[in-house]
Amino acid sequence: MTAPPEPVAHRRLGPRLARIRDSRLVRQNLILFAGGFTAGLGGFVYHAVAGRVLGPAVYGEVASLVALYAVGTAGNLILLLVLARYAAALMTADNEGGVGYLIRRSTRVIAIPAAVFVVLVAALSVPAAAFLKLSSPFPVIWLGLAVAAIWYAAIPRGVLQGMQRFPALSVNLGSEILVRTGILIVLLIFGLAVNGAMIAILLGATFGYGLGMFSLRELLRVEPRQARLRTMLGFSLTAAAGTVGILLLYNLDVILAKHYLDAHGAGIYGALNKIGTIVYFGTLSVSQVLFPRVVEAVATNKHAVRLLLLSGGILAFLGGCALVVFALFSRLVVVLLFGEKFLDAQPYILAVGLIGLGLSLDNLLIQFFMAVHDRVFVPILAAACTLQVVLIVSHHGGVGDIVADVLIAVFCLFGALALRCAALAPKLRPEMVIEEL
Repeated sequence: MTAPPEPVAHRRLGPRLARIRDSRLVRQNLILFAGGFTAGLGGFVYHAVAGRVLGPAVYGEVASLVALYAVGTAGNLILLLVLARYAAALMTADNEGGVGYLIRRSTRVIAIPAAVFVVLVAALSVPAAAFLKLSSPFPVIWLGLAVAAIWYAAIPRGVLQGMQRFPALSVNLGSEILVRTGILIVLLIFGLAVNGAMIAILLGATFGYGLGMFSLRELLRVEPRQARLRTMLGFSLTAAAGTVGILLLYNLDVILAKHYLDAHGAGIYGALNKIGTIVYFGTLSVSQVLFPRVVEAVATNKHAVRLLLLSGGILAFLGGCALVVFALFSRLVVVLLFGEKFLDAQPYILAVGLIGLGLSLDNLLIQFFMAVHDRVFVPILAAACTLQVVLIVSHHGGVGDIVADVLIAVFCLFGALALRCAALAPKLRPEMVIEEL
């Protein structure tokens, strides 16, 4: 007897699943997702340990300082994007010596700004501690050193991303957070509290820089070939605007909550912010893979918008899975991450999950715009950050009010960026991404 014919739907579905399985974009996302997931999990363990040991009031200090640290890492993310774009172009031109020069030159250029930043933070540590209602200014000084260290970590990470060496980048991202969390546990045992939390961040960032440079050791042995770095200045400004805007969007709310709410409420909101960013950091690998792939696609006149839509689908799927967990197990999420002292956060878990998804979608679109060097997104992003601040300043009666303010700002931004993307898509041309080296 002959076997019954295979259903038409099954015949159509099989090749599609095979294409997805064999897709380079999907493979790269899976590799970087593994490192991003490890980093995200380690980051939340860091906050969970700090929250459980220190309690809501003291943890509120840690949360506000980490939010400031995240804003300070704008330099890291700007450098990462600039170096990724430039390294990708150099590797396309088969110029490994130029990449080695890029690493050495970047290391020297960062030294003076990093030193000036540390001195400035130390000088402002007392007024900063007063504004955030901290018990001591010393954690602010450790914070300044940690920011300088993470700027240096951007050098190897940006080069690894531009060369599309995602396995090494994945290991680097994950191991930094694991080292940070392990050191935190030790320092909390010795009673260092908020100071210990900041020192752990400093040592984790330093480890990330060292490991990244070790991963690129073969490039440092190649005879350096001078490359003209000034051609990246215009893109640096675009990258700075996009990076700072996103950082402000998911950190200013924590800083303002610490200022306007009481100690307990600020601690609860700080925990909510970290829970909400599970979605953001859990899907960050999608944007990291998209960036160099869009540069490549536009330069070769291929389907960059298709890459964006596929990446958006991957991001929405991952984010949707997290939202289902948040909706069904909100109490368990709070208790596992922060303990029963933080149960006042439970009613807002799904809402902050939506904020995390909105931030992820905003960031994906902004990475797309930065990849094609389109600056129209800059005033749109600035307006969204301003809207968030205005809403919180005028509407901060409790934790729920601030959650609602941020939710409105994040999705207004997404709508505006989506409209800009639809207008830009038919106008993409190779000259938008080709740089003179």
